[in-house]
Amino acid sequence: MALRSTDILTQTPQGLYCPLGDFHIDPVRPVKRALITHGHSDHARSGHRAVLATRETLRIMDVRYGGDFAGATQEAPLGESIRIGDATVRFTPAGHVLGSAQIAIEAGGTRIVVSGDYKRDEDPTCLPYEVVPCDVFITEATFGLPVFRHPDARGEVRKLLDSTRLFPERTHIVGAYALGKAQRVMALLREEGFDGPIYLHGALERLTELYKSEGIPLGETPKVAASERAKLAGAIVLCPPSSIQDLWSRRFPDPVICFASGWMRVRARARQKGVELPLVVSDHSDWDDLCRTILETGAGEVWVTHGQEDALVHWCTTRGIAARPLHMLGYGDEGEADEASPAPARDAGGSAA
Repeated sequence: MALRSTDILTQTPQGLYCPLGDFHIDPVRPVKRALITHGHSDHARSGHRAVLATRETLRIMDVRYGGDFAGATQEAPLGESIRIGDATVRFTPAGHVLGSAQIAIEAGGTRIVVSGDYKRDEDPTCLPYEVVPCDVFITEATFGLPVFRHPDARGEVRKLLDSTRLFPERTHIVGAYALGKAQRVMALLREEGFDGPIYLHGALERLTELYKSEGIPLGETPKVAASERAKLAGAIVLCPPSSIQDLWSRRFPDPVICFASGWMRVRARARQKGVELPLVVSDHSDWDDLCRTILETGAGEVWVTHGQEDALVHWCTTRGIAARPLHMLGYGDEGEADEASPAPARDAGGSAA
């Protein structure tokens, strides 16, 4: 007899928990065993006794938190089934950032898929999303309102290049999250033919080097030197979003403040952050892709989490799909929890460098 979905996965203060395998998925507090969907810091936290994640996500966690981020780690090869207790799990590409994965849990003839964060748009820096048929689909809803329909990201990057040609005397400073968004913008710039250096704030440097080491061609990406800022007229500079409003950004020649985010669809947010050139580039699915994905999974039951849950729940119920919100706490939207800098590099003696 098939198990009920709540026999396989339940909600706890630490996050989603599978009692059959005694593990949590993306727990918000340290636990015995954690399965991690991707490396953003609101999903991948340090301090767990054991972590199971893709190879790339484990590398990202090592960069962010240091090699002792967990008591033990295990790589989850994409597409391979792993038995944990009385459950079987399988990691499948989510298309969100490098190494991101959905996690399918199977037990007693029932399959539940936890999406993590995901997008359906093409991204040269990570594997594309793969639909996994399931009985229960747990989907994010960061942009779960009909107003959010993302434009083509390449078109947004072309706006940036057009602006650099229109204002060659001004530095273009692009706020972009350190993991995923910054590297995607760089890769798209390269695909659009920009072959000059792309300057980086120091907080983006180590994760960018990790992407390069994974074979992703990002070109020349020098770190911005404080003494050189006044000489970067016409340059493209990437930095964490928090830096576009502080003193750091004002020391460039007549800067054009840009911000790459799905939230730039909301003009009030762009004005609030002082953004002159909003770039609607999102690493999350928009409304149409959320709805399309739910239908393509064939799920008869949908749980909606961390985002605009109510609208997507209503959309499901009007189509005869059982749905409910999870209202889980501890997850950010579009990576603002990812603002923290990676763990500091260490020299041979083990001290912070």
